[in-house]
Amino acid sequence: MPQHVPSALRPVLRATPPEAVPTHAAHPRARPSPHPRRIVFLARRDLANPAAGGSELLVDRLAHGLTAHGHQVALLCGGPSADRDYRVLSVGGDTDHYLHAHRALDRRVGGCDLLVEVCNGMPYLSPLWHRGPTVCLVNHVHTDLWEMRFPGPAARLGRRLEHWGLAGAHRGNLIVAVSESTAAALRAIGVPPDRIRVVHNGVEEPGPRAAKSPEPLFVAVGRLVEYKRIDLLLRLWERVRPVTGGRLVIVGDGPERERLQALTGPGVLFTGRISEAEKHRLLCSAWLLLHPSLVEGWGLVVTEAAARHTPAIGFDIPGLRDSIDDGVTGVLARGESSFAAAWCTLALGPERCAAMGAAAGLRAARFRWTDTVRQFRAVAAEAAAAPVTGRGAGW
Repeated sequence: MPQHVPSALRPVLRATPPEAVPTHAAHPRARPSPHPRRIVFLARRDLANPAAGGSELLVDRLAHGLTAHGHQVALLCGGPSADRDYRVLSVGGDTDHYLHAHRALDRRVGGCDLLVEVCNGMPYLSPLWHRGPTVCLVNHVHTDLWEMRFPGPAARLGRRLEHWGLAGAHRGNLIVAVSESTAAALRAIGVPPDRIRVVHNGVEEPGPRAAKSPEPLFVAVGRLVEYKRIDLLLRLWERVRPVTGGRLVIVGDGPERERLQALTGPGVLFTGRISEAEKHRLLCSAWLLLHPSLVEGWGLVVTEAAARHTPAIGFDIPGLRDSIDDGVTGVLARGESSFAAAWCTLALGPERCAAMGAAAGLRAARFRWTDTVRQFRAVAAEAAAAPVTGRGAGW
């Protein structure tokens, strides 16, 4: 390196190809932004998909926030989609879009400065076909869910493919986990700790809160699939209802809805999918959020309820250990009986329930989407700075 180059610039020149250094790079105001300009998310679903959940909301909030910061953002997904303030391309159905993602990135998008692979069980294995900077975003590792949703051989194959995709194919990339629990699960399958970055989910400022319901009102919100365990909640309701009275409202839709409705007893209402305004009203007026899920990466609805001063009861599982402060903003039950006992105790103790709701509101104020976007931008800049040669120059 020439001796006349100022010492402060030598690390920059060592890390940057000569042709990429502008002649006026010595002027600090002229340095290029460390943030990648063109960012593509590769995800299974768009938020408009009827099967969308917390993962899709997270991607939407990140894409929206990055767009507001001046990034050019696109989402490649499968199934139904809708126009947004960022580009959305549906490149096939729920399954076959995995096969079309490679060509769609090259032909319909034209490359990117950073690819974000959202791995929700089935990986895209993007490092095998994309040479540019890549980040993998993980809500939770599906390890035990494969056996719940697929027969033996398919479950074993899916589990091995997921683990290899995260710990093998992405071994040179940064992996974003939405909670410390997800980070621990990634370490358990062999992802090096120094490759993991935790970026928590956020929540919108809810605005003016509606009053609590004068009668006991309990709410569960989520996609009606096996691992959310709404059937267990319905069984517990038969034990709780004679003690507390009131209503149990179940918000959401999914393949389990018909079976669950057949199990429904008195005092239960299934609403299906509802508007954000109606969800806000329900979470405000609810006495408790009930979240009996078997596995979560974070449990976004817990924070949404907390922002409306509604405490939550869930099981002591990874993810909910991150979003519920046990005994302060809600209760983590160690079994079915303790879940029912906490449900009855809080319903019959309005002062304690209100205190937990107030604490939940204070804690939720620490998690905002603006912070989530800021943290993710820092990871994106770190990933883009890695010495990897990208593909394509178009948009």
